[in-house]
Amino acid sequence: MLPWTSVPHPQLPGQGIPLRLHDTATGEIRPTAPGPTARMYVCGITPYDATHLGHAATYLAFDLVHRIWRDAGHDVHYVQNVTDIDDPLLERAARDQDDWVVLGMRETALFREDMESLRVLPPREFVGAVEAIGEIVELVAKLLASGAAYRADDAQHPDVYFDHRATGRFGYESGYDEQTMNRLSAERGGDPDRPGKRHPVDALLWRTARDGEPAWESELGAGRPGWHVECTAIALNRLGTTFDVQGGGSDLIFPHHEFSAAHGEALTGSHPFARHYSHTGMIGLDGEKMSKSKGNLVFVSRLRADDVDPMAVRLALLSGHYRDDRSWTNDLLEASTARLARWREAVSMPAGAPVGDVLERVRTHLADDLDTPRAIAALDAWAGETLNRRGRDTDAPRLIGSCVDALLGITL
Repeated sequence: MLPWTSVPHPQLPGQGIPLRLHDTATGEIRPTAPGPTARMYVCGITPYDATHLGHAATYLAFDLVHRIWRDAGHDVHYVQNVTDIDDPLLERAARDQDDWVVLGMRETALFREDMESLRVLPPREFVGAVEAIGEIVELVAKLLASGAAYRADDAQHPDVYFDHRATGRFGYESGYDEQTMNRLSAERGGDPDRPGKRHPVDALLWRTARDGEPAWESELGAGRPGWHVECTAIALNRLGTTFDVQGGGSDLIFPHHEFSAAHGEALTGSHPFARHYSHTGMIGLDGEKMSKSKGNLVFVSRLRADDVDPMAVRLALLSGHYRDDRSWTNDLLEASTARLARWREAVSMPAGAPVGDVLERVRTHLADDLDTPRAIAALDAWAGETLNRRGRDTDAPRLIGSCVDALLGITL
């Protein structure tokens, strides 16, 4: 599967600053310490609907990680999946009397357009679950052979499940208790009440074929993969063991990231699956959580169709801290549109306020757990001084424009 088209990434003077990032597993902001190549896996979309602002905020946050690493001199091996076979996709296709393959392809294409419009640097590898069926089957077969997985006690549908006790470390990533795990499993695609499982929280690895559902022939029997295991297989086979960052929204902490890590660790014996588990906050609308059930999702494609500048959308989403739950409002968009206009006016001046330590401050704030509010404040101060005619530095507008482009991904 091809990713979207990349954008130019300016080289800035001086040296970027090593990134410190919050790790959900430890609850601490810790240095990322990649080698020459930084390795990152970010969980992608299930393509049954358009890209909403919650998706966009997540991919923008990890785009900053990508940019900061590159500024610090690292090559970046970034992998993202597409869950192009799963229950929500099949359910939406059935509801709309659509072909699930066509639906997935259409929404994935729209996602690419949205990411390109927001100037998100593309992953090196963009992999659909359907592409990885063979890899998933091989992984599940190994887990079965090792005893980390088992078949449900169900003669008609002996689905394969992962025994969550297999590694002896289950729960270290989320820190949740069993009651919370069972509740979230039920809310987020699990089946804790399924008869024939050893434990309610155990996660599906391979669903045996049902009438009317797509299935693939394999040594496991005809069927299709569970959700978490696709990310395990795709990440391990491209990034190897113990890569630098696994990222996604905070709704993926459990069960998705807990299980994808447990699957990988049970298979390889290597711990941890990722050195950092990093999660973004949720985006609400006018003070209410965005949800499909409430029908209050704001789609990037809808904003683009309404001629909203994607750079204003990007700046609005970056104006809050990536880990905070925050709200999208018209006031936020208007403020960000006005800020963008001020920045553009400032960098269009023949001379600007002295850059001084502005670039260093922006780098420092972003390297401190992606502190975009403080980075934006530093740029606001420079723009204000420039528009008040307080500078004669003819190189400053160009340098600030490159800084904003390279580090925040916003073209002025």
